[in-house]
Amino acid sequence: MGADMAGDCYQPPQGAQIHLEYDDPEQAERVFNALSDGGSIIMPFAETFWAFRFGMTTDRFGVQWMISNQIEHCQ
Repeated sequence: MGADMAGDCYQPPQGAQIHLEYDDPEQAERVFNALSDGGSIIMPFAETFWAFRFGMTTDRFGVQWMISNQIEHCQ
């Protein structure tokens, strides 16, 4: 369960990121794009040496996300 503060009490979280990992690279990309909409991309969703696809973004509420699709699931 998660919750945020209502209206004028809300402050963006600091010092933490949420990591989501998907087996399906298309699902991972859809989630990354949805979270990035209205926010800002920290690291584009792309291939890295440790993952088939990985990206970091801040959503429109200031929450930071890491989305990945690991290499071993996609070979």
